[in-house]
This record gives sequence, structure tokens and C-alpha cells, in this order.
Amino acid sequence: MKLHTVSADPDLAPSVTTPAKHRGSYSKSLWRWSDALAVSFAELLALISPVDCVCCGAEDSSLCASCERQLQRLTRTPFRAEGQAPALMDVDGSVILPVVAAAVYREEMAQAILTFKRRGQHQLENALAKGLGRALRSSLGERTNVRLVPVPSSAAAYRKRGFSPVHLLLHNLWLHRELAGFVVVDALTKTSWLNGGTMAPGGVAALPRVVNNNGQKGLGRGQRARRVRGSMMSRITRRRLIRGQPCIIVDDVLTTGATLAEAARALHAAGGIVLGAVVLSATSAPDAGGVVPEVRRGSDGHKDLEKNKRRKDE
Repeated sequence: MKLHTVSADPDLAPSVTTPAKHRGSYSKSLWRWSDALAVSFAELLALISPVDCVCCGAEDSSLCASCERQLQRLTRTPFRAEGQAPALMDVDGSVILPVVAAAVYREEMAQAILTFKRRGQHQLENALAKGLGRALRSSLGERTNVRLVPVPSSAAAYRKRGFSPVHLLLHNLWLHRELAGFVVVDALTKTSWLNGGTMAPGGVAALPRVVNNNGQKGLGRGQRARRVRGSMMSRITRRRLIRGQPCIIVDDVLTTGATLAEAARALHAAGGIVLGAVVLSATSAPDAGGVVPEVRRGSDGHKDLEKNKRRKDE
């Protein structure tokens, strides 16, 4: 007579007891020592060269975790911004150049951009590059094989900073493989003005150049337009890369749109097909759509937001 054996239910079987390991332990002592060395080095660096959060003033970090999350929130929903830039709108209200902005130029975003343009801190670069990447993806959608053309810095600004903010942000996105399918072409350059600014490229007469050591700050709409008119041209060696190709202009801050309009003119003259522009921030929120809340401005305009920082105890 054959006997049938009944196997035990594996779900009811007692679990095998094994020695437990603490989740925070290191499997190798070398990792523990390297981690401790990194922490010690960071503390030593903070003593030698103390840094504060550029937005709130928190110690030991150029951008604290709370303010970094706030920057992510501000750049979460890119929006169309050309409606508030008079140089990008025709007299009949039609759009001359569509622009997508990552965020409104305010609060933490304004302070982060100002500090990054002055010092180029790596932590700020990473946070701002992520916001610019979201705006690029929102603008381009599924489209590929588009030339991203950064707006060039002036020679004086480059000598003062030692870098171009827009180029640095695009390089960061390229390093993190956020620009797959797109080509960054440094196709534009600033022109050299002749006869004190009375001649534009090609010998075309231009209005006298507006001299302002603070760049575009403090200039009105007409002054900005006159200052940038004829100030850019395409690089001869790069024209073949943009001729007949779709192009997106990339800049940091949109105000009146005069700089983007000049960049578009230079690209059109070189044979490029300008689809629009993408900026990191715009100085005004959109009028309609409810994408970005209205900006409340004080009498100080866009000055550094030092008053928003927490003061250290004396």
C-alpha cells in the first residue's frame, strides 16, 4: 500500500533565524574611514571659508535644502513669457518670438541667479540647470535635432566673471545627459562697435550706443533696444551648423526682450530657422492662464534680496 506524504505549507514554516546587521553599518572599513574623512574635510572647509545660503542665510551651504526645494517648486511649471516683453510683440499683439520661462524672477530665484552670475557656485549651477532643463523639455516636447544657441556674454562681463552663465548651465545639462537629441551651437558672438557705436555690422548706420557700466540694469525699453541693436552676429565658422536648421535661443533673464530679438535677428541673417527662445526666468508673470501666481513687487524692484535673509546672532 502506497502512502501519500503531505508536505508542510511553506508559508507556515518558521523563518530561518540569521544574525541581523544594522542598516547603517559599513561592509568595509575603508568606506567608513572615507566617509568620516569627507565629513571632516567639509567641516574644515566651512571653518576656513564659511559659506551661507544665498537665499536665507543658513550656514555651511551656499544653497540649503529648504531653498533648493523652493527653487524646484518655482521651476516646476514653465510658462509662456513673451506677452510681458514689448520687444517680442508686434503692434497688433501678434507674437514675434515665443519664449518659455522656467520661473518668475523673484524671491529665491532672483537671489540665486544674481549670486550665480557673480560667483558661479557649483551647487547653484546644479539647481538652476535643472530648472532650465525643465523649461527646454516643455518648449521642445518630443522634437529633436534642434540647435540650442546660447546668448553670448559681453567681453567685459566674461573678463569680470571668468565664465558665461548660460554656457555653464547648458554644459551642466550636457554632463548630466539632459540634452540627448539636441546640439548646443555657440553660434553667436558680440560685435565690435566702430566709431563709438555709430556703425552697425555691415556698415549700416545705427543710433549712438547707450553707455551703461551696469549692463541692462536701470535702462528703459528704448534704451535697451538701442543698446543691443546690431550688437550680435553669427560666428563665421558656425554658420554652416545653423543654416537651414531649427534653432532655440537660450538666455538667463527675460526683461523687455530686446536681447532675444537681437539674437533672433542675427540667427535669421545667418540662415537659421528660429523657433523661439527659452529663459531661466522672466521678470513678469503671465497675465492669464493661472500657471504662475502674480508677483508682488516692492519699491526696491529687483535689488538683491538681502533683506530676506535670516540674520545671524551676533
